[in-house]
Amino acid sequence: MKIPKKVSDRFSKTIKPYQAVAASRKSKDVSEADTVTVVKDMLADIFGYDKYEELTSEQQIRGTFCDLAVKIDGKIKILIEVKAAGIDLNGSHLRQAVNYGASEGIEWVALTNAVEWKLYRIIFGQPVEFEEVSSFGILDINLKSEEDQGKLFLFCKEGLSCDAMDAYHQQTQILNKYTIGQVVISEPVVAVIRKELKRLFPEMKIDQDQIANLLSKDVIKREVFEGDKLKEAQLRIKKAANKAAKQKEKKPLKEEASEFV
Repeated sequence: MKIPKKVSDRFSKTIKPYQAVAASRKSKDVSEADTVTVVKDMLADIFGYDKYEELTSEQQIRGTFCDLAVKIDGKIKILIEVKAAGIDLNGSHLRQAVNYGASEGIEWVALTNAVEWKLYRIIFGQPVEFEEVSSFGILDINLKSEEDQGKLFLFCKEGLSCDAMDAYHQQTQILNKYTIGQVVISEPVVAVIRKELKRLFPEMKIDQDQIANLLSKDVIKREVFEGDKLKEAQLRIKKAANKAAKQKEKKPLKEEASEFV
């Protein structure tokens, strides 16, 4: 993600002061209401939202009010559940935030105590599911790190306007251990490994199935080949492979047509 200079400059001016504020609020174990005030200031000063026009704490959901909501052009973009600065974020806090988002059809929810920040995407279905897209601790942010700046940018108004959350989410879906694991044991990659082994050890008889078996059972962690994330990765790769095959089929047809032009 390319971060605009004005955003980087804003980070430079605000991160250190708010690191001190967040650390102080945590050590003093301030109330949830006081933490909401700090979070609202952070959303304005660090992340670029208009405190009075784009941040609201009066969004009613299921007869109660969520802590904060980011509203752009009258439409809620993110629901933010805030807990007291001295409280560790946990699963029950997350379920509360997800329930809020699911009931309102809002796919992005955030959970924070001013120190820890977590961003989740809700997957609407039966049942409703969710997945963590990004997280960071404000006290650990190092502005010399592009990765850290990128995590901050996801929460920014500028990031919201250029769909940074969606782009980052798509990248994390592809660039993860499950997808990479499936690519590593795929036939083309195993063939390359076999070819290199044959070059180094020409006297050895090496079978591709042997290599694939070693990779999946001994070389790569077992968890990479288990669970729903594995099924998602397999489906994603299958769709990408089919798409690539169709594009390859179309290319010769276009080349043949160009010969007659």
